[in-house]
Amino acid sequence: MDTAFAKNRYHGAPRAADFTIDQAWETYSPAEHDRWDRLFRRQKEITKGRASQAALDAMHQLELSPSGIPHMGRLSDKLEALTGWRVVPVAELVPDEIFFDHLANRRFPAGAFIRPEEEFDYLQEPDIFHDIFGHVPMLANPVFADFMEAYGKGGQRAMRLGQLHNLARLYWYTVEFGLIREEGELRIYGAGILSSPQETVFALEDASPNRIGFDLKRLMRTKYIIDDFQQTYFVIPSFEALLETCYKDFGDVYAEVKGLPDHEAHELAPGDEVITRGTLDYFRKGGRKGR
Repeated sequence: MDTAFAKNRYHGAPRAADFTIDQAWETYSPAEHDRWDRLFRRQKEITKGRASQAALDAMHQLELSPSGIPHMGRLSDKLEALTGWRVVPVAELVPDEIFFDHLANRRFPAGAFIRPEEEFDYLQEPDIFHDIFGHVPMLANPVFADFMEAYGKGGQRAMRLGQLHNLARLYWYTVEFGLIREEGELRIYGAGILSSPQETVFALEDASPNRIGFDLKRLMRTKYIIDDFQQTYFVIPSFEALLETCYKDFGDVYAEVKGLPDHEAHELAPGDEVITRGTLDYFRKGGRKGR
């Protein structure tokens, strides 16, 4: 599943059966703490006026700050008091069944390593900055926290039904790269955007990508980009609407989409609620590779 976590760049304690490790916070170097501080300051400034108010409120509630790499235990104590979730450190790729079990039990597996300086601006696999700055604030929102638990439980069932690829797309286009309407404006809540300075701007302001209204069956048939900006972003009307959708029986949804052709990531489809028809200019020029 493409929501798996970081490669083994962290050299802390051996992993447990659930792939968790001791964060060993005291082993981070001054240079690594400084790298967090610089990432944090830059992204906090860029997300002003672009991030969902829910994400901004949660950052304040959790007291995320540019004062060094967060201690996951102490951060979890604050988060658990708000929504019952905890953040658990991991060092490497987390198997699907482990990942879903964590989510179903309100535990979010976060990579314990921080990106090296040479990957400061772009990192394909998620590190502690992506996971803490991008994912954790949304877990402080009670409605989104319920959605994530429901997703974990749904993942366990999707594996049994052989429909994991469809459910993975729901995670990708919401939890990682989702947009939301707030007071008539598009805002960001997906962690993959929130933690990326370039995509924070691109997702909202560039003319290249499509932005379409959220539709579960349409989304489950849509491919996605793993190494560049997204060609299509799905926009939810509210977190309540997203949660309501995911409390439905997905068995019927899987039956409807099974065997139907996939949509390419850049395609618009009949019936789409087109909010922005993308020019695709960025992608025609080769995307990140063409820069």
